[in-house]
Parts: sequence; C-alpha cells; structure tokens
Amino acid sequence: MSDHPVTPLLDRIKSPADMKSLSLAELRQLADEVRTETINAVSETGGHLGAGLGVVELTVALHHVFDTPRDRLIWDVGHQVYPHKILTGRRERIRTLRQRGGLSGFTKRSESAYDPFGAGHSSTSISAAVGFTMARELGGSPEPALGDAIAVIGDGAMTAGMAFEALNNGGALKKRMFVILNDNDMSIAPPVGALSSYLSRLYEAEPFQELKAAAKGAIGLLPEPFQEGARRAKEMLKGMTVGGTIFEELGFSYIGPIDGHDIEHLVGVLRTVHDRATGPVLLHVITQKGKGYAPAEAAADRGHATGKFDVLTGKQEKKPSNAPSYTAVFGKVLTQLAESDEKVVAITAAMPDGTGVGMMAERYPTRTFDVGIAEQHAVTFSAGLAAGGMKPFCALYSTFLQRGYDQIVHDVAIQHLPVRFMVDRAGLVGQDGATHAGSFDLSYLGNLPGFVIMAPADEAELMHMVATAHAINDGPSAVRYPRGEGVGVDLPDVPTPLEIGKGRIVAEGKRVALLSLGTRLAHAQGAADRLAQRGITPTVADARFMKPLDAEMILRLARDHEVLITIEEGAVGGFGSHVAQLLAENGLFDAGLKFRSMVLPDTFIDHGSPDQMYADARLTAVHIEAKVLAALGIANIEAKRA
Repeated sequence: MSDHPVTPLLDRIKSPADMKSLSLAELRQLADEVRTETINAVSETGGHLGAGLGVVELTVALHHVFDTPRDRLIWDVGHQVYPHKILTGRRERIRTLRQRGGLSGFTKRSESAYDPFGAGHSSTSISAAVGFTMARELGGSPEPALGDAIAVIGDGAMTAGMAFEALNNGGALKKRMFVILNDNDMSIAPPVGALSSYLSRLYEAEPFQELKAAAKGAIGLLPEPFQEGARRAKEMLKGMTVGGTIFEELGFSYIGPIDGHDIEHLVGVLRTVHDRATGPVLLHVITQKGKGYAPAEAAADRGHATGKFDVLTGKQEKKPSNAPSYTAVFGKVLTQLAESDEKVVAITAAMPDGTGVGMMAERYPTRTFDVGIAEQHAVTFSAGLAAGGMKPFCALYSTFLQRGYDQIVHDVAIQHLPVRFMVDRAGLVGQDGATHAGSFDLSYLGNLPGFVIMAPADEAELMHMVATAHAINDGPSAVRYPRGEGVGVDLPDVPTPLEIGKGRIVAEGKRVALLSLGTRLAHAQGAADRLAQRGITPTVADARFMKPLDAEMILRLARDHEVLITIEEGAVGGFGSHVAQLLAENGLFDAGLKFRSMVLPDTFIDHGSPDQMYADARLTAVHIEAKVLAALGIANIEAKRA
C-alpha cells in the first residue's frame, strides 16, 4: 500500500451509505481523492481513464443524494464506472480491473448490487431506466424495493437512435425517472451530427453568452452575501433563455446546462429534482473528459483507453512492435484504393481511428463518413451509397455490427447490394471481455444468401482480401480480422484480388487434415509441428473463404484423410457447420470420415488477455494436437493437463 495515494477520507468510505452525512467541503475532498485513486489504479492496470475522470464529481453527488442500490443507477456503456466501483465496495479490487479473474471494465450485474444493469455497448441506459421505472410501477422486485431509475448517458451515446426511442417512450409514460446527459463534447472520437451542434448551441448560444457576460460583471458589484443568490438566478436565467426544446417536446422536464465539476451546484440541483420531481427529468451536465489529469486532458481522445502508464508523465508502456496491426493494414489499403478509384467511400460508427478509417479521412474527408454511434444507420446508409453507384466500405467492430443485423438482412443482402463490410476485432479481444468479443459474425453473416465472407490468416492476406472486396460489385461481402498486430509476414506493394471461393494448401501430409479459417492458422501449423514429433504429418490448409466454400479442396481433404478438423475463431453455426453440411450432402460421413469442428465454446468468456481467453476456449496449438490425437484414438496425458 505504500505506493498508493494518501486518501484519508476515501479510506472511510466502504459504501455510499458512508457518504450521506458528509459536508460539501468533505464531498469536494472525497472527489479529489477518488480522482487520484482512479488515476493511480488505471496506471497499474490500463483501461478507460478519461471518461471516469470526467464524472468523478457527478458520481460522488449521485451517490450522496440518491439511495443506491435501491435507486437504480444505470451507467451507459460503462467506460466511466471506475469511480463508481471505488465508492461501492470494490476499491480493494480496483487494481484487478480487466485482468483475468478481476473486476470487469464495465458494469456487470453479477459483480455488485450497485450494478443493476450491465453495459458494454452504448445507448442502452435510458431504455433500461424506462424498464426499471415501469417495473417499479407494476410492483416488481420486492427486495430491495425498486426506487428511482437514473440513467447516465454521454452526448456521444445520444447519437444512437435507440436513445431517442427510449426518450420518446419514457416521456410518453410520464413516470418519475431521471436521465443525466453527461455532455463532454467527446465520446471515443469527437461527436458528430446535428445533435452535437444542438447541444453546443444550448451552451454557447449568443443570448446566453451575452447574459452570462453581463451577469458575471453585475455579480461582482454585489455585496458578498447576495452574490450566491445572483449566481443561482443567472443559472435559472440561462435555462430559461436557451431552453431544452427537443427534450421538452419528448416529454422530459429539462434542467441545464450545469457545471458537472461543481459539487455544490450538482448536489443542490440533484436534491431539488429528487425531492420535487413527479415525472421524467433530463439533467444536462457539462463535464470535461480527462478532468484533473493533464496528460488525459491533452490527449486527442482525452485518455479514452490507455495501457499502463507513468502517473507523473502520463507516458504509456509500449510493447515492441514487430508487425503492423490488422487495422492499420486495412486503413492503408483502403486509402490506396480510394486514390485509384473515386467511387470508394468509407463509413464508420464513431470509431474512425479504431477501424483504420481515420487514415482515409485525412486524405479524402469528403468520401469518409463517421455517422456517430448508429450502426443501423451506418449499414443502411452504406446500402444507399451502393445503390447510388458508389463502392462503400462499412468498417465496424464485429461486436457492434450485431446491432445492425436487420439492416444487413433487409437493406443489403435481400437487395444484393455490394456493401463491403470490414469486420474488425473478430474473435476474442481480451480485456474488454464478452461484450466486445467478435464471436458471432461468422454465424450470423454465413446464414445470408449471396454473401462472400473472407478471413485472412495474416496481414498480407488481409491486403489481398480488401482488394477482393473492392472488386466484388454484384453483391455484399465481408472481411473479418482480429484485433492487434499481424503475424509479421512481408507485405506486398500492391494487393491482388483473390479467386472467389478458393483456399490454399499450406503443407501436404497424410491421415489428418487441419483446415483453418482466419488467424488460428499459425496454431494449426504449431499443432502440426507438435504432431510431427509423434510421427504424424498432417495436411494444413487455409480456407480463406467461409462463403462460398472451396468445395473442391474440402472434399479432396475429406476423401484423402482419415481425420478432418476445422478450426475457427467463431461460435457454433459458423465455418465448421457449413463444412459439415457440405460433407453430409456428399456422403463423406457415410465413408467413415472422422470430422471434428473446433469453435468457441457455448459460453461467454470473461475478460483476460487474448492468449488466456483462447486457452480457455481450447483453441491453441496444444488443444488442436489433443483433438487430433483423440480423433485417432491416441491417449495424450500432456494435452489433458493443458
């Protein structure tokens, strides 16, 4: 504990109940200590820093005024919950954040009664709050009895249509509930669209600025006892002047904007709405992401996500890089294609840098579109671009693409539109855990007629597959690839489109065939090396395409080998299932083939390092070797221990 910050007041807080009797001065001190503890903890674990620093005062004020966990405090996304976790009995474990067996980086119902609703994706909090509110009205959970529902949602998350659907419903129901709009002019990337402009006008509208300037001068002339009352009047006048029209029209009483770092003001307003509200209330709070830590405040993303870092300098620990990331490779190829083809356009949903689209945006900003946290719109917008004669590349994380599935089916697949989906973060992604794992895209895309689906074994293959997608103009396609660095292979200067539906044999062998889709190929080769030491020399093949399958290659592998094993970084119903269907239709099972399919297990895998998660999923070289030996009827004590 000697390296931990000195936090005498925070040391006394074991739960929010211990905060109820604190004075305003003590609450300010507590906020300072929570901020210091958050910075220190994240410096040791890495994680989402900036969002939490921006809501320290808000977190303290909410737990001071409301009666959690009876009152349900619902955090949107979860990036900002580290201070909340510190104040709700989890401080002793805060340095296990996002580590295997440790605290989740998001809210998680199984972790604490103070986490009433789990969230890894954005824009769900208001819908959940409406649900809790109506459960209260209808006599839901008796212990603890349901109190108020308070949703805390960022301005970036408000760009999602789901948030407005919930506001519309919640306002119409007219029941007491609270929405805290945490407006920090920053989500992961700077917020985009008309809503961002609207919120800026609420805060920066000319009438308000003039009144603010005049009031500031007038307040200084008043005797000290009257100055505080004048400040309150100024805040009231500000709200009356710029209003909250869009929220009022949706049925919410609008209050704000107010300073989210002023504990006294926050507590006063929260107490007032807590005591007097009879219907839905939206409180517009202005905060600063990364507040109170200079390196985070100065960072382009305000310290959104960080590795371990030095507290004094903010400098992050960097692992030596031997290869470019898959994301960077995609971004480079996309920009090259845009240079040679003016019809190439890129679409992403609030993740320009995370998907590599930011590279193209720097060169071709008029052909690059960040639509905000609105995956459904991103997909149909891409469909419209394709129908209009453009060549859209829709770059989304696998876990976020799920949110636009109906649009993929209805607006893209049925109409055979050539939208090119670049599915980043496919497979297990590590410390963000189950909510961010790209487990299901092979299953849910593979069911759709007319899709071409590719998965590269390395970064050079990714280049060729991006070029392949560019060349497909008669229907939709998808390329899925993992988070992190590539394998380290040499990269071609110019990518070459692949023959659709053709895989490749990497190594010829006998008895056993290992057929890999995606970056598990390296582990298949590792298993082959291990098996070679036992006198077994498998054939190793790279499928490249999940759809259409290379039927000729797969049927040859099945006929020429005793055992055929497919390996993929996806759930049941994906590549292996399609191969099994092909084999069954061609009678290969009747011929005595021993077929096995290695997929992600039928469970959600908690956070850890990617290597740990794949070991848990039994998709490493050791486990592939064990699968082969079991299929051949050979005991393998070593593999059983793995």
